[in-house]
Amino acid sequence: MPADGIELRPKNEILSFEEIVRLSRLFAHEGVTKIRLTGGEPLIRRDIEHLVSALRAIDGIESIAITTNGLLLSQKLAGLKEAGVTLFNISLDTLQSDRFKTITRRPGLAKVVTAIEDTWKSGYDPVKINCVIQKGVNDDELLDFVELTRDRSYEIRFIEFMPFGGNAWNNEQFMSYEDMLSHVRLAHPNLARSTDHPNHTTKMWQVPGYQGRVGFISSMSDNFCSTCNRLRLTADGSLKVCLFGASEVSLRDEMRSGKSDEELLSIISLAVGNKMAAHAGMMKLSEMHNRPMILIGG
Repeated sequence: MPADGIELRPKNEILSFEEIVRLSRLFAHEGVTKIRLTGGEPLIRRDIEHLVSALRAIDGIESIAITTNGLLLSQKLAGLKEAGVTLFNISLDTLQSDRFKTITRRPGLAKVVTAIEDTWKSGYDPVKINCVIQKGVNDDELLDFVELTRDRSYEIRFIEFMPFGGNAWNNEQFMSYEDMLSHVRLAHPNLARSTDHPNHTTKMWQVPGYQGRVGFISSMSDNFCSTCNRLRLTADGSLKVCLFGASEVSLRDEMRSGKSDEELLSIISLAVGNKMAAHAGMMKLSEMHNRPMILIGG
């Protein structure tokens, strides 16, 4: 969460459920099979279960995932599972209460830890945990997170610190994939490489004998732009074809101006066709304007 918080948008600027479903049908028509609801925090959206059900019913959609901070997950878990959520990613950058308050600017670590356990017990396998590692902030907890995979089929995804608006980017706090991996290997020299699926962003590893796995998202030090097949639709309806690109196309405005499905598909196709081959690199990205990550969605 940026130090100054974020400016809340008026409700009429946010996509309605009907608009989200309409655009999702168009993306599915073009071959998209997985939709992820992220944030900000998607579980604060009233009747999120109804949106999940509507998206799950779209022909061609095989998976509905949710990325959440976990604070509301336990109370909504049963309804979301019934509605058709197939995968949860839960964001957690520390296992220490004081640090949690500093990073998220609110208490609630116990709720998140409980939500992770509840999700696993309700049959989700794996439960994915997203952890952004910053040198001098939480890098001393790497092995604590690895230990969570001993008896649970959790997937801990260690994410390189990335420059975004409002996140107090400092390259001195950057810790690369290789540095994180080396640190884990000191304690687990037999750490074994797992097979990655095509287009996956995570380099997966496993401690022999452990139920879960650990992965590393190396967006900065070893980018995967050439195999990236993700598109992002922001809550206010802008299409971002690259997480780090400042360029956006407002599909909300195009829809509300009366564009047909065919016209919307042409606009989407043009935007995707203009996607750059790779992002600009860590140092240049730190100088570019982009939305805070909380307003883009992970």
